[in-house]
Amino acid sequence: MPIYEYRCDTCDDVFELRRPVQESSAPATCPAGHVDARRVLSVFATIGRSPAASSAPVAACGPDCACAAAAGY
Repeated sequence: MPIYEYRCDTCDDVFELRRPVQESSAPATCPAGHVDARRVLSVFATIGRSPAASSAPVAACGPDCACAAAAGY
C-alpha cells in the first residue's frame, strides 16, 4: 500500500498514512483527532550526484527548451 501525506485544516499538522489507492483522496483523521485532513502533494528530493554522472549541466526540461537556451546550456 502506498503512503500519502495529509494536512489537517484545523491544527495545520502534516502527517502520513498508508492507505489503498481507492481511499487516497478520502478525508483523513489527523493524530489530534480532527476529521478534516486533506491529501497534499508529497515532494521527493535527493541531494548529491553519482560519481558516474556527467559534469555537463543539462536543463531539467531538455536541451531544446527556451529555459535551456536562456541558461546557456
